[in-house]
Amino acid sequence: MGRLRTMPQAAAVAMAVLVVVIASVATAVLAHGHGKASANNGSGVIGGASGGTGGNGSGGGKGSDGGGTGAGSTGPSGTPTSHIPTVAAVPDTIVHAPEAAGKAVNITIDDGPDPVWTPKVLHVLKQYGVHATFCMIGPQAKAHPDLVRAVVAAGHRLCDHTVSHDESMDHKPFAYQEKEIMDAYAMIEEASGGAPVQYYRAPGGAFTPASRALAAQHGMRPLGWNVDTKDYTKPGVGTIVQTIKYELSNGPTILFHDGGGDREQTVDALEQILPWLKEQGYAFSFPKVN
Repeated sequence: MGRLRTMPQAAAVAMAVLVVVIASVATAVLAHGHGKASANNGSGVIGGASGGTGGNGSGGGKGSDGGGTGAGSTGPSGTPTSHIPTVAAVPDTIVHAPEAAGKAVNITIDDGPDPVWTPKVLHVLKQYGVHATFCMIGPQAKAHPDLVRAVVAAGHRLCDHTVSHDESMDHKPFAYQEKEIMDAYAMIEEASGGAPVQYYRAPGGAFTPASRALAAQHGMRPLGWNVDTKDYTKPGVGTIVQTIKYELSNGPTILFHDGGGDREQTVDALEQILPWLKEQGYAFSFPKVN
């Protein structure tokens, strides 16, 4: 009888152990599934941001061009960055070509906006029905948001020309280049009321592969030039005009300045060269973005 009474007790103990084991297994499975879902919805987007458009977490969180990793946000050449792109990436090659087909030029205006000279440049452009790309210095844009918005309202495009116009920035650490570019980007975008900043022009052409990639990841096509008017040296209106005519065979993108000093010669040169370009059969375009 004692043995018979022990068997039900043993069965009860075994059943209790089985229930505990099943519950433990179920808990572990649910926890694993939840952790996997969190990784897919989180780290992939963060890691992919600096790589381009970002991903959905699959493949280690790489973005569309593989520049980021699921482990955290990185910039060009693996350099850490805190800036997550909110626009589509564009090519990082330096552009000169116009969007318009056929015979066309791109008028680009650097170093503003300036409260004296930018309105006068805008007036001349409007007079001849010409649209241009304005490469702005971040603090200048921040100080004159009315001018930035006037540029946008007139149908012109915006370009990031950094914070301090440091022509030696290509010899400095990427973190410095990133701050120069992204701080200016934020200032210009805010001053414009949210208009797109579609280009990045390095001061003095001081591009690096990393800075070009950073700009491109934020929707800014690196922008070069073919004709340097050297109007900032104030060589005389006739010299500026002749420089354009002589160098135009180099390519379609022409560089002027509306900031950095007295730009009366620039304004006068624009008044002469714009109608001349039209007489030669040139259309006026923007540089290609994509």
